[in-house]
Amino acid sequence: MTAQGLTPSQLLLLLLVAGAAGAGGARWRGEGTTPHLQSIILGRCAEYVALLNPDQRDKNCTAIWEAFKVVLDKDPCSVFPSDYDLLINLSRHSIPRDKSLFWEDNHLLVTSYSENARRLVPLCNVLYGTIGDFLSWCRQENASGLDYQSCPTSEDCENNPVDSFWKRASMQYSKDSSGVIYVMLNGSKPSGAYPVKGFFADFEIPYFQKDKITRIEVWVMHDIGRPKVESCGEGTVKILEERLKKMGFQYSCINDHLVPSSTWPGESCCWPASSLVPSVPQLPGSSLSSAFPALLGLLIFSLYWVASLLKPGY
Repeated sequence: MTAQGLTPSQLLLLLLVAGAAGAGGARWRGEGTTPHLQSIILGRCAEYVALLNPDQRDKNCTAIWEAFKVVLDKDPCSVFPSDYDLLINLSRHSIPRDKSLFWEDNHLLVTSYSENARRLVPLCNVLYGTIGDFLSWCRQENASGLDYQSCPTSEDCENNPVDSFWKRASMQYSKDSSGVIYVMLNGSKPSGAYPVKGFFADFEIPYFQKDKITRIEVWVMHDIGRPKVESCGEGTVKILEERLKKMGFQYSCINDHLVPSSTWPGESCCWPASSLVPSVPQLPGSSLSSAFPALLGLLIFSLYWVASLLKPGY
C-alpha cells in the first residue's frame, strides 16, 4: 500500500509511530555528537586567537584539537576530568583580575551580560570554554567512530565525556580567578537558586584560591514575569552565604543586580539584568532532536491534509 492509499488519520498514525521508534532507539539520554565537531572546534579556536583575544595568538589550535580528540577513542562512560589535562594546559591563559563571573542556570543571561568578555569573562569566554560551549561529543559504546545519535549524561554515567570536560574546565577557571569574584544565580528556579550539588558547588567553590580573592559578590536574578522563588538570605542562597562565610570569604548579595547602560563599570542609568534575555519556556526532559521525528510527522500530515482538501471533488 502506498501513501496515496492511506486516509489522513492512517498516515498520521504511521508517521507518529515511526517518529516514536526513531526517538526511542537512542542509547543515551543526551544529545549525540555535534556534526562537524573538528571543524567547529578548530574554527572557534582560530577565531578566538585571531579576533576575540589576539594576546593568545601563540596558541596552537591544531595541537589543542589533537589533545581534545584523545577522549573520542575512549569508552563514553570512562572519560575522566584528568583526560583533559593536556587540552587545558595547551589552551589555558590568564583571566583579568575582577572579571570572573560564575553562574548557575543563567547561561543566556550570562553571555548577554558579559558582552563577549568586554564586561566580564565567564568560563565560556576563555579559550577552553569557548571551544566546548554548547557542543556534545562521544564515541560509540561498543564500536569505533563517533555516536551522532546520543551521548551519555550524568543520568547515564558519571564519567561521561562532556561532564568530565566541564568539571576539569571549571576547576581550572576557579584556580585562575582573582580579585572580586561575581556569581550570578537564578532566583526564579523552582528547585532553588544555588544547587547544593552542581558544578559551582562541587567543582568551582572548592578550587577558589583564597589568597587571590578579595571578596565574592552574589547576584540573585529573577526572570521577568516569573515568581521570585528565592532571594538573598533565603533558602539555598542562605546555604551558599553560610558556606562562603565558613570558608572565610568576604561576600555580599544583591537581588536583581542592575546592568550599566554603557560600559563597565558604567553610568548610573541602569536596568535589571534579567531584562536582557527573555525567559524561554522549556518542556522538562524534552529536546529538539528527540521530538523532531514526531514534529516532522505532524508537518507532513498537515501538508497532506491541506493537499487533500484542495483536490477537486473532495
